[in-house]
Amino acid sequence: MGPKQRETLLGTSLSRRFTTLPLWLSHPSNISAFYGFLVSLALLLPYRFGKEADGWFAAWTFQSALLMSACLLLGMISLIIVKISKRFPVTPPRYILYPMPFIGFSLLTLDRIQLFELPMELIWLLLLLPGPMYVHLSWAPRWRLLCQLDDGINPFEAMDIPSFDESNDAEGIADGDEELLSVVNALEDE
Repeated sequence: MGPKQRETLLGTSLSRRFTTLPLWLSHPSNISAFYGFLVSLALLLPYRFGKEADGWFAAWTFQSALLMSACLLLGMISLIIVKISKRFPVTPPRYILYPMPFIGFSLLTLDRIQLFELPMELIWLLLLLPGPMYVHLSWAPRWRLLCQLDDGINPFEAMDIPSFDESNDAEGIADGDEELLSVVNALEDE
């Protein structure tokens, strides 16, 4: 595989970590449910020290199971959509998705300690959207490609990505810059 194909297949650091897992463990629904589990761990303190401290563990357990089930279901739906559409991975907008759970967690904490009364739909949207969105845009298509490779199918046959970089000569790299070309030629001579 060429560098573009490897980049499409492996993605960024988070996706690279998931590619080291077995395919059955890195299933998009499992990754999405894992995100729900991480969010539920972050909810321990707001539930424990919130306005409804009595029975907080039962409420937290129920909410955690609901979060993980919802994320698992969204991961499965994403995989079904990707299998039908056969689309390739897209890099999610990190500058939008990464701060969302922290903002949602902060708003939930403010709501639970009764500092502000905030709409719960907004809070849950901010908490839940990043994980399933990452799975839908990036991981489910990548997992489909990994499964195809595991089955011995080349998923890049129909793509217009060359398997090697065609512009490795000094003139193509320099693109008319005479100074750069002279430096490259001098280095090649040494």
